[in-house]
Amino acid sequence: MLVSPEIIRGCISHLYTTLDIIDENLSDNGSDKFSLLVEKANLSSVVGNILGSGVVKYSNNRYYRNEPNTYPDLLPTDSRNMGIEIKTAIGRNAPKGHHVKSGNYLIFRYSLTDINGILSSKVENLNTVTIWEVKQGYLEETDFTYSDTRFDSGKTATIKLSSLDNLPLLYFDHMACPYKHHSLSTPYSGFN
Repeated sequence: MLVSPEIIRGCISHLYTTLDIIDENLSDNGSDKFSLLVEKANLSSVVGNILGSGVVKYSNNRYYRNEPNTYPDLLPTDSRNMGIEIKTAIGRNAPKGHHVKSGNYLIFRYSLTDINGILSSKVENLNTVTIWEVKQGYLEETDFTYSDTRFDSGKTATIKLSSLDNLPLLYFDHMACPYKHHSLSTPYSGFN
């Protein structure tokens, strides 16, 4: 296991506390919540960076942050641990990046929910980042699809949903899960 359940809980709590502080300051100045001010791709990037700092904070000096825009995101402080790349995605989307790289991944998927962490049908209330799934494991280059076509946004490496589904599930919040028909008797494909 790359990171412990305590690290996962700590970094998610770190994310929520950080976003709450930002949102309180924005609200005091009459602005919308942070999640409504940035494009969703940029929101995922910010969420990933905050989660990465949370992993470092709660890892008892096992990891430190790598240089910005450098693979992997987290480096081990000793040779017994391996580096970790953090990926995030909103909703049911698979995380993506710019390059196909095999290695250890820590993957967070989130929804925009109401303030209580519930994914509701009232779209106007969906402005709170809520982590609904965390998975970790080793991915090979074959676990990615790669696009470098003329009409996309550039080089894009997306984790295949089948590969993502096969990674062990470490954390799950059913109230924020974007799969409407998920239940214990009929779980979504990645519920393992």
